[in-house]
Amino acid sequence: MPTLNVFTNVPGNRVDNSDLLKKLSTAVATSVGKPERWVMISVTTDKPMMYAGTEEPCAYAELISIGAIGGAKNKAISAAISEVVQAKLGVPRDRFYIKFSDAQASDFGYDGSTFA
Repeated sequence: MPTLNVFTNVPGNRVDNSDLLKKLSTAVATSVGKPERWVMISVTTDKPMMYAGTEEPCAYAELISIGAIGGAKNKAISAAISEVVQAKLGVPRDRFYIKFSDAQASDFGYDGSTFA
């Protein structure tokens, strides 16, 4: 159930949403090591944002997963996601933050229950 939420100030009319979503989904599934059938991706464009005192393209993301993240593995995940964000949104890697959250199975709902 890896879930990636991306927020960016890049205008939505410059984004091929389908391609971006597919590339991010593949990057998350591959780098986290979970089947893509459980991956959810959300992208919010046109978000008023500032990074390093400028409104140049930037992005912030949160990756939530039940296990399969943490420690040194986060570097590989960060590299995979950053590559897509840079290629598809034009956001340089040094203007992009990712917050990693390792959730408990009981803290994530699905199909009228939880993953626990």
